[in-house]
Amino acid sequence: MATDRDRRDVRSGRARGPKGARRPLPAGEQFFTPGATGLRKAVEARSATPMTFLFTQVPRWVTPAVLVALLLAGFAVSGWPGAVAVLPVLAFVGWLAYLSWPSLGVGGRVLRVAMLAFLLVLAADRFGAF
Repeated sequence: MATDRDRRDVRSGRARGPKGARRPLPAGEQFFTPGATGLRKAVEARSATPMTFLFTQVPRWVTPAVLVALLLAGFAVSGWPGAVAVLPVLAFVGWLAYLSWPSLGVGGRVLRVAMLAFLLVLAADRFGAF
């Protein structure tokens, strides 16, 4: 009798069915935007590896803890070091907003834009724009 470990595809880590065939993704649970072309398709394809690493190899608490620590440092430290601390948070939130944009409603899109605008203003303030 084959175990789950025996059924795993060595290259992708995906489980295989009883006859060795790969199991398809459930309907509606796709990582890529259907029919995407150009920039969106390229960004989604290049984002698969970091997303997989962040959500499978790193403990769940690490990413939010690091982002909160950087954001708090951005609030607490004035000048360019505070702005530099906010920039990774801005990049991460922008990346997730871009990836989730097609599946969001109007309210979700407004919240993403408001969060990005807030982080941009915070970084600009720390760099001395105001």
